Amino acid sequence: QEKSCRLSAALLGEDCEISHDQLYELLKYAALGKCHNAAQPSWCRIYHQSHLAGVVVVILHEMSQLHFYRYYLQFKHLRKVFRHRFTLTPSTDFLTSLYGEGTNLKPQNTAQGLTSSSSECMTKNLDMQCDPIIRRYGEKKRGLTSYTLTLEEQKKNDYPMEGSPECKDYISTECDQQRTDSSPLFGLDCEMCLTAKGNEVTRVSLVDAQGQCLLNELVKPESTVMNYRTRFSGITKKMLLPVKTRLSDIQTRLKKMLPHDAVLVGHSLNSDLQALEMIHPSVIDTSLLFARNEGRRFKLKFLAKAVLGKEIQCEQKLGHDPTEDARAALELAQFFIEQGPAKVAELNLEMLLTAEKLAEVSQNKAALQPQGCRVQKQLNEPSHLSRPCFLDCLQVTGQKPLLLGREGPDSSGLCQSNVSTSNKQILQRALEDVPLSTFSIIQFSLGPEYVASDLHAALYKKVRSKLTDMLTIYAGPFEEGFCLKSVKKEFGRCGPIQSLTVVTETFQPYVCIQYEVLEAAQLAVESLNGAQVSGSYIKVQRPVTAAMLDCDVLIKELELDVENEGVIYVAGLKKSLTETDLQEEFSQLKDLETLFLPKDLQSGKHRNCCFLKFQKSQSAVDALEALNRWTMKGRELRSRNALASGHLWRWIWQMNHSNGKRGEHIFYEKMEQLSDSEQDLRKRVKKLDHHIKKLYRSLQNNTLCVILFPGANSTYGSESGLGLMGIKTDGGRSAC
Repeated sequence: QEKSCRLSAALLGEDCEISHDQLYELLKYAALGKCHNAAQPSWCRIYHQSHLAGVVVVILHEMSQLHFYRYYLQFKHLRKVFRHRFTLTPSTDFLTSLYGEGTNLKPQNTAQGLTSSSSECMTKNLDMQCDPIIRRYGEKKRGLTSYTLTLEEQKKNDYPMEGSPECKDYISTECDQQRTDSSPLFGLDCEMCLTAKGNEVTRVSLVDAQGQCLLNELVKPESTVMNYRTRFSGITKKMLLPVKTRLSDIQTRLKKMLPHDAVLVGHSLNSDLQALEMIHPSVIDTSLLFARNEGRRFKLKFLAKAVLGKEIQCEQKLGHDPTEDARAALELAQFFIEQGPAKVAELNLEMLLTAEKLAEVSQNKAALQPQGCRVQKQLNEPSHLSRPCFLDCLQVTGQKPLLLGREGPDSSGLCQSNVSTSNKQILQRALEDVPLSTFSIIQFSLGPEYVASDLHAALYKKVRSKLTDMLTIYAGPFEEGFCLKSVKKEFGRCGPIQSLTVVTETFQPYVCIQYEVLEAAQLAVESLNGAQVSGSYIKVQRPVTAAMLDCDVLIKELELDVENEGVIYVAGLKKSLTETDLQEEFSQLKDLETLFLPKDLQSGKHRNCCFLKFQKSQSAVDALEALNRWTMKGRELRSRNALASGHLWRWIWQMNHSNGKRGEHIFYEKMEQLSDSEQDLRKRVKKLDHHIKKLYRSLQNNTLCVILFPGANSTYGSESGLGLMGIKTDGGRSAC
């Protein structure tokens, strides 16, 4: 019988903050195991690693711990499945921090362009059927006519076409002769500027199959120029002043120069033909020829370097050289036709692009760091701290790591696909490809519109405000001249109090108490509402605000959260008691696994409460009953189910002690409608949770699944990331 894998981790309170080194340690061991001399992680343990079916890492870009708890109710699947959670510090190179900085992933120039040792190892074992180029063209060599765009493909990619209403004034090249595999190829590229009319041609280049330049002409736009786009076009106002050539002249010349069976080649050639206002029936578009997944496209500059070993569009030059670009596109098409799809697929362009981006980010980081600091850092950091990329080991053994998803301005510099790729498309691809891979990284994204610092600041303010309200209770009314000390003592038995103030705006005095932990506030509401305190029968309640209308639902869901299964909260402890004293006192409770004694993160002194974690949920239920009216050192204990026993406890403490503490509470607030952006964000989060649920259900049993909220560094401040993890079992829940 196949052994079940299991994950064990003591992530309570202060032990829940995990470094990127520790996360790398976990993923490396899960992926490689003992057979590659990978060591068990120091902070958790995977039992029967060799029986793992795979490792799936899901990254939710643009999201932090803040998002998880702001939209806690929307993350229905995550909070009910993954019981192991940890806080993660934001990283400047998030993807690299997961699988290492592999020198094997760095690109190098060769006669054939960019290669990497890892891609060479991977070539022999690559499943060609998964490559988008092979899926589109097959493995066999074909003639050039197999790579020209069909009418349907031209229409889909916005090429000018005969009969189209938008192209009624366009000029046809009249190249209407039947194409054969020996038809001549011509490379075409244009530079455009922005005018009152739109994009207009300012320079045209045409090269023949031998790379000879047949046309390189400046063109005077018909309308007033709004932007010369000099950075990209290289065109300036001064250059165009003496120019007499107009678009109609270029159209006439092109018609005369092109033979009737000519095939035009270019990179995103539709833009050039639209600007030329010309229709040509037979084209090869290199941005589509070198196919990628989900509609993404390689840039011409990258393809020229990776495939041809040529540097084009150099930063030292002012703008692009259209002749150079036309020649590069032509040579790329010729390479593809001569070598065939299989040879092109073996270049492993996706990995080369990843390597190039990682190398670029590393260079940028080094350049931004002062030289003295770099030298000092090298002296202070021993060489063994570098983390080699462990994906190479998987590739050498024929296992295929999978990297899917889109990312915009990720700190790692990776760009997996363009903005048009939706999370739904990424999910569909993941459902197909994850079962074929032993190690997968799936990237979902909220979208760049949700990264703005002002939105982040507003989100932080709302979360902090709601947490403050949930930690706060109002008690009263009391008689005039009541004993505040006795009130503080009674409510202090529920847990550590941060502040206590008397409310005098009411007819009779009330007391406002803000606790340090959620359990204390909830315990006070449950045990002291209607009780007699300091000679008065009082009512205990939380603030009544718009944000608190779902407080009871939130408390109930926190209790049911899988992270809090088998964990109880105990309050009323004497501060003189040590952890050893408590271990001895509670040792008679059955199946007690861990005791966590929260401490003030500034003074280091423990609070008058603790959390007890049991191996079995029923043992926690029995312990709650046993602790009812339990006295310790003359004090009566109070207990309930835990609400925030793990990483959330530490985060709440930090939020609660940050600057800009909230002042007095108001009983009633004017109901404010959620902004459109927040309503949209709530829907997106709910969809993300559904996507992860669907992906999780498709995974094989014994698959380690790790969900990561990377966190954020912004002008507003740093927001911690969050990790959730578990091994899928038969019941769909994560094994622990």
